Amino acid sequence: MIKTKRIYDPAEAGDGHRVLVDRLWPRGLRKEDAGIDEWLREIAPSPELRKWFGHEPARWRGFVTRYKRELSAPQAQAHLERLRGMARRATVTLLYAAREERHNNAEVLADLLR
Repeated sequence: MIKTKRIYDPAEAGDGHRVLVDRLWPRGLRKEDAGIDEWLREIAPSPELRKWFGHEPARWRGFVTRYKRELSAPQAQAHLERLRGMARRATVTLLYAAREERHNNAEVLADLLR
């Protein structure tokens, strides 16, 4: 099972393996308090794409297309396959810092993994 969740929300037993999928560490959050099992910067959007998107809803479709293109790289595919395998056996929660709950990279990743 694949879930998404803001990293600022409290960790719960049902989260399973918690994976931060942002390139930058979330503001105001101490690493000791994050409750993550893994930080996969490698599958986060590139800095250029992240800056271009700027969490502007009008750019969402373009962001999804460009992000999927980035995720088609062999290195990213290897990470995605590993996460898919984990999700077949247990819950994997993709963590993100964005305020927007629907238009963020974790949602794109979750759709690809499902």
